Amino acid sequence: MIALLVICIAFLAGSFPSGVVLARIATGRDVRQIGSGNIGAANVARAAGFKVGAGVAVLDILKGALPVLLGRWTGLGHTALAIVALAAVLGHDFSIFLRFRGGKGVATTFGVALALAPLATLLAMATWLLVLGIWGYSSLASLIALALLPIFLGVTGQAPVIVVLASILFVLSAAKHRDNITRLTRGTEPGLRRRRAG
Repeated sequence: MIALLVICIAFLAGSFPSGVVLARIATGRDVRQIGSGNIGAANVARAAGFKVGAGVAVLDILKGALPVLLGRWTGLGHTALAIVALAAVLGHDFSIFLRFRGGKGVATTFGVALALAPLATLLAMATWLLVLGIWGYSSLASLIALALLPIFLGVTGQAPVIVVLASILFVLSAAKHRDNITRLTRGTEPGLRRRRAG
């Protein structure tokens, strides 16, 4: 019963549409009608500025991390914690407050992973920053970082179920990034350098 309760809390927390709420407070506009239409930090930053986008990133990370920490505090094992983590990311990607639509789950995935395995997640975050700095594409940075996260988890000795969880979350995020992947292969994906040049 405790595990089921924490799983439900995780899904509800993940469902909170941070990007929609903060962008509306800051600009009075619906971020889903701006730019890429995504509710994540990158699109919010384009619509409402870096500070608001950073706030969304922090909230999206927290709504992943806090349910996992709650589950750990209640004594849940690795498998139950993995389900809690998955529920938080699914809540973000398919929010009950947005008619089961949502974001791409990158920050929330980092949040659950931080609560489960901080070192491996910091390595993935460093990868995200490195790729973003070199190529200037947030989507590419996210995909590479999340693809490497299961490897980082494995080499740092995490439980197999946590490695499997990270693999599932990468596949889920890749599916949510399918339009970005198409634009990357065609060379039409908007990157930081292109936006600055514009």
